[in-house]
Amino acid sequence: MADPLRIATFNTELSRDGPGLLLRDILRADDPQVIAVIDVITTNAPDILLLNSFDYDLNLVALTALRDSIAAKGLHYPYMFALRPNSGITTGLDMDGDGFLGGPRDNQGYDRFAGQGGMALLSRYPIETDKVRDFSSFLWRDLSGALLPMHENTPFPSPEAQRIQRLSSVAHWDVPIAVPKFGTIHLLAFHATPPVFDGPEDRNGRRNHDEVRFWQRYLDGVLFPPPPEQFIILGDANIDPTDGDGLKMAINALLADRRLQDPMPKSNNTTLQNPDHSGDPALDTVDWTDPVPGNLRVDYILPSTNFTILNTGIYWPNSDVEAATIAALASRHRLVWVDLLPPR
Repeated sequence: MADPLRIATFNTELSRDGPGLLLRDILRADDPQVIAVIDVITTNAPDILLLNSFDYDLNLVALTALRDSIAAKGLHYPYMFALRPNSGITTGLDMDGDGFLGGPRDNQGYDRFAGQGGMALLSRYPIETDKVRDFSSFLWRDLSGALLPMHENTPFPSPEAQRIQRLSSVAHWDVPIAVPKFGTIHLLAFHATPPVFDGPEDRNGRRNHDEVRFWQRYLDGVLFPPPPEQFIILGDANIDPTDGDGLKMAINALLADRRLQDPMPKSNNTTLQNPDHSGDPALDTVDWTDPVPGNLRVDYILPSTNFTILNTGIYWPNSDVEAATIAALASRHRLVWVDLLPPR
């Protein structure tokens, strides 16, 4: 019997306010948040890990520094991967309809500098970088049935903006990883925009919906050739299927898709922090301000149905005061993990 493969996704919230600052904080080796993030990662020891909200730089210097800091604690990731995200890429247009140019909401994805709040992968197994498919330049308007925002029957904020608006607020990737006894596994990684911080046109809510729906259209093969049968959708969808703001149709359709399994990972977080919470609080993956929006489930790992799920969980160590303090210091999000056996 093959050893289980642990896949994890973790929105680290390590993004900093300027380029190079994340690298500075990692190299100093005394930043409390960085230390806490490393502790969470080494405690859970995933074989393959998707990091969200991790600043990108051209030569992956910050990612290398984090990888080396993790290795100093005994957990080794020989392989790593990241591409430039849409966050912070300037457009030269008014993309949010406020009448001004050059703000963070006028970029292809919200953020103050190119690469801020990107994604990255760390892996114990070889990443087939020459076969990666990066969908981050895919235009929102090219998604069939796209819920493009409108204002008074006019494309919002302008036809010119919609002609260049990419769908991905951060990124959508298909990353193949060669795992012994498993074969090649395709990680379908993403980080969607929060469905809030907009106006009555619901620009962010609609974009979040379509960023989530992209994966079903990809699996359908109507946008691009679909991935092989061994795939895992993972990342921060920024939407809960029952609670909080946002359009719920896409996330619920994804969770119900017969090509996928929803492991429904649980933690020992049983404190009901959201008074309007209709879901199971043990499924929540983020500790946001109470009571609004409160704790929600926004981070997901959804393996294809041919995998056997051995175990799954959310690292929310409420019963251990020290560990709980470290987890809260690391990020408002909690690391989500799934242990898999080879496809049947």
